[in-house]
Amino acid sequence: MSASPASSASPASPDSDAGLRTVTTAVPCRLDRLPWSRWHWMIVIGLGTVWILDGLEVTVVGNIAGRLSEPGSGLHITSGQITGIAAALYVAGACVGALFFGHLTDRLGRKKLFMVTLAVYLSATALTAVSFQSWWFFAFRFLTGLGIGGEYAAINSAIDELIPSHYRGRTDLIINGSFWLGAIGGSLLSIVMLDTDFFAKNVGWRLTFALGVVLGLVILLVRRDVPESPRWLIIHGREQEAERLVDDVERRVTAQTGRSLPPAEREITIRQRKGITFLEIARTLFSAYRTRSTLGFALFIGQAFLYNAITFGFGAILTTFFDVPTGRTGYYFAVIAAGNFLGPLLLGKLFDTVGRRVMISSTYLLSGLLLFGTAALFDQGVLNAVSLTACWCVVLFFASAGASSAYLTVSEIFPMETRALAIAFFYAIGTAAGGITGPLVFADLTSSGVVGDTVLAFQIGAGLMCAAGLVAAFTAVRAERRSLEDIATPLTEVPAPDPGTPHSGTSRA
Repeated sequence: MSASPASSASPASPDSDAGLRTVTTAVPCRLDRLPWSRWHWMIVIGLGTVWILDGLEVTVVGNIAGRLSEPGSGLHITSGQITGIAAALYVAGACVGALFFGHLTDRLGRKKLFMVTLAVYLSATALTAVSFQSWWFFAFRFLTGLGIGGEYAAINSAIDELIPSHYRGRTDLIINGSFWLGAIGGSLLSIVMLDTDFFAKNVGWRLTFALGVVLGLVILLVRRDVPESPRWLIIHGREQEAERLVDDVERRVTAQTGRSLPPAEREITIRQRKGITFLEIARTLFSAYRTRSTLGFALFIGQAFLYNAITFGFGAILTTFFDVPTGRTGYYFAVIAAGNFLGPLLLGKLFDTVGRRVMISSTYLLSGLLLFGTAALFDQGVLNAVSLTACWCVVLFFASAGASSAYLTVSEIFPMETRALAIAFFYAIGTAAGGITGPLVFADLTSSGVVGDTVLAFQIGAGLMCAAGLVAAFTAVRAERRSLEDIATPLTEVPAPDPGTPHSGTSRA
């Protein structure tokens, strides 16, 4: 049904929203009832594959740290400055970018911002490749982080609002897990690019960044065909555009699948407005939805510390305890990265069938308990480099699905009007914990060469992951196969004008 003024139509209250209306529409239901099609694959490829670039970026920088510090690299920079200053600036940029662009995504639209943030990322990466001084390298690491942080908010909000409810969980998990495909590529690419038999010391690392730019440009071309979120359009006074867009999508999906579409079963009534204030967003997250916010904090902090317990000192653990040459640690990292990707890929469907609460809590608890077991075996001295890596693979198979579900959770359990900023807020919390607090906690523990210190690092990460799993067991929202509007009633939704029409919505947690 086309959007139309409700019988009780009235202008929205804020002065800046003058001229907007109260409209009734079935657009969210029409999107959720669509069968999977080539159109949805276009959304996944256009939006989701950027995480491959993120994984490539982060892994490459870690692997080239030693090369950049060598004479003849073209930069006067130390390995410590790369893993310290440059890494901190990248993390700071990601946190700032997530919050800044997340707010703009809610105000200006998903499409505008997922184009802008990718452009920022590509420009900064290209300029990193031509770094001639350390300050230049540092500046563009910050700007690269700024772009990738903005991507998380813009992309996850757009994906969740475009993908049908029956497929939202697995799609979101696999897309976020694709970071690790980039990590595998970054590990293997670094081995080739840093081989001086192929490329000079001052050329190979630059070409690595340039390759990331080329891949990003391909994604940018595909992304041009990804539409704005119809849900966002309706709230912001562009309901006719939303209706035309969904009409076109329905025609394309019907032609691609050969299936007729069932009628939309639910309408919602929206009082349109241009934006939501920070005060309203804060009140929504920390008062009306404080239990869900606690869940978001627990999930992000738990996964951030588990990953830092394992990956922050990854190379140091292998070289210090098992005498693995630094030039070969990339092979081990590629193996655990593969385990990370397989988790969301193979377990993702269960988040839509078995359910969110069971799967989120079980993946967190399992990965934490398995890391406790790994810590015990490491303490007893029964592991070697291969068996330790195998243990990490099993831990991260479950942990990666859990960590990806953290992004899924905060993107679907808060109202539509706050979605991008909510994603940005919790992403910033997790990134800060992982990139700032994590190194402070784990740096000395994993590099001391003392077995007990490394065991303690494992136990801290495992303990916080288990704690998050217990929080999820009691508070995770049963969001599987449910419309976003059922999970969290939009702030702009009003009761339908017909008193006989039931008002569907989830009570606030």
